Amino acid sequence: MAAAEEPLPDRQIALIDLLDRLLSGGVVLTGDVVLSIADIDLVRISLRALIVSISEQNPSPWPAPAPLRGSHDR
Repeated sequence: MAAAEEPLPDRQIALIDLLDRLLSGGVVLTGDVVLSIADIDLVRISLRALIVSISEQNPSPWPAPAPLRGSHDR
């Protein structure tokens, strides 16, 4: 078997390398939470998150915050 075809448990991957690979490509997390009583859904919460690293090739969509002015700047 080629190295890329080996099952994941047989390969040793450092946690930092795994996080680096995930964040460089981005990760989408989704989930649903439903609170119910007697099979009647009372609350439903849908969770969706995109986690990606910010770099020069993938800049932040938000502008940089303005510097805070303290009382000593007057």
